[in-house]
Amino acid sequence: MYNFRTDYTEGAHPRILQVLIETNLEQEEGYGEDRFSMQAIDLIKEKIGQPDAAVHLLTGGTQTNLTAISAFLRPHEAAIAASTGHIFTHETGAIEATGHKVLAVNTGDGKLNPSLIKQVLDEHTDEHMVKPKLVYISNSTEIGTIYKKSELQDLSNFCRGQNLILYMDGARLGSALCSKENDLELSDLPGLVDAFYIGGTKNGALLGEALVICRDSLKEDFRFHIKQKGGLLAKGRVLGIQFLELFRDHLFFDLAAHANKMAELLKTELSQLGIQFLTESPSNQIFPILPNAAISELQKNYGFHVWEKVDQDHSAIRLVTSWATKEQAVKGFVEDFKKFNV
Repeated sequence: MYNFRTDYTEGAHPRILQVLIETNLEQEEGYGEDRFSMQAIDLIKEKIGQPDAAVHLLTGGTQTNLTAISAFLRPHEAAIAASTGHIFTHETGAIEATGHKVLAVNTGDGKLNPSLIKQVLDEHTDEHMVKPKLVYISNSTEIGTIYKKSELQDLSNFCRGQNLILYMDGARLGSALCSKENDLELSDLPGLVDAFYIGGTKNGALLGEALVICRDSLKEDFRFHIKQKGGLLAKGRVLGIQFLELFRDHLFFDLAAHANKMAELLKTELSQLGIQFLTESPSNQIFPILPNAAISELQKNYGFHVWEKVDQDHSAIRLVTSWATKEQAVKGFVEDFKKFNV
């Protein structure tokens, strides 16, 4: 059984494991005040070109979204997200559990734009409703699409004009930035969004996300919020060591580029067989539309999500490649599909 279900089925890149072993018996301070975490935070600030940013290392994406959004919003304020957005569909109501409604917007490509956001603002007019305050986007999105620089600039300008917080979920930011269609740099983000995070869990780390807060008004007392939400890891060194290794050289981007390369290979091979796709995804998630009979056979040897029923005989599946996906596995999937596609 080979798993294309997601991009965190493997453990961690061997370099990260090696450094964890080498530093294992060194004594360090706790709660992210160790030298590894401090160095990693300084390195991230250098990479994004924003020395005044506040950088916090947390363990996972849902924890990061929950902690950030609940800290940024007042009790009566709400978040706007695409209906496919992770905070709306896959976080067990974590945002609502802290008292903040998620206002979902239907969008074909998983992305938000000023027009869609304005519709929500126009529908929420007074104190008898929640007040839309934060715009949640993902890059790449939950259906594999990415934001171009012009799209993000339009969003940024609109949100600032409306005094909205623009927050980017970066669980798969590496894949987005390494996409062949991408025109954004990591260093562009502090000037475009108010806060974002750099995902490590889905890009070669054992665990960990690096939250970057750019807007000054959102920085105050943030470690208090992390602690209150159970996110202040006693052995914070585990996070610091990983991000230090990921950004010490080009490893973070090399791993994301590999995941994209394997997804592109899958997409190319299936396209040559006449397969259509549910979305045009330039990242490490692809959504081919396959015959249900072939899907049933493939599930005997491969793990993947059946994403959406397309018609009586066909469904879209989600195939996710990772930093560790082997070309042999991709070729094997395609060859098996040829056998079952009868």
